[in-house]
Amino acid sequence: MNSPLKVGLTGGIGSGKSAVASRLATLGVPVIDADQITRALCLPGQSALTEIVGVFGVGVLDSMGALDRGRLRAHIFADADARRHLESILHPRVRTEMARQVAVLDAPYAILVIPLLLEGGLVSWVDRVLVVDCPEERQIERVIQRDGVSRTHVESVLAVQSSRRARLTVAHELLHNDSDLESLHRQVDALHQRYLTMGKTVGKTVR
Repeated sequence: MNSPLKVGLTGGIGSGKSAVASRLATLGVPVIDADQITRALCLPGQSALTEIVGVFGVGVLDSMGALDRGRLRAHIFADADARRHLESILHPRVRTEMARQVAVLDAPYAILVIPLLLEGGLVSWVDRVLVVDCPEERQIERVIQRDGVSRTHVESVLAVQSSRRARLTVAHELLHNDSDLESLHRQVDALHQRYLTMGKTVGKTVR
């Protein structure tokens, strides 16, 4: 079994990470999503949820004993120390599970969707950094339309994410998502072929 090339897919909120991951999945590429893993880790009975409740109290649970993600999110956005504490609980567990899933793959490359790739210090853990990018104003418009939230809310999320410039600095590959879905798909399809070739040379210098 060959170890796949690990491609870390990242981008700011509303940039189009899900659209890119979805397209790659239809092309048969294994996609491992950090957010999906996080949700699974925070289900009732999981040690991560027990630790979160121990730190933040039962107020972060809903009436059924499940994590109220909205309530927890509001709390950590208002408190940087609380956000870092939550990350210290979740990030190691997420990384361990992502590594476990990668280890059992037999594919040229795998996409690891990690919104907080820079913030979590995981840039050196992946082989390639793929950034999906668009102007910040476009991000704001998309999230407002998608989630029905206020501009102030979106701006508060952007404020705690790495800057657009920081993401572009670490990117090996860049997808421009400032047009329509068809344009994005064309870029993804071309990059897919490139990654298939790179996957055959894992361990060699491919930058």
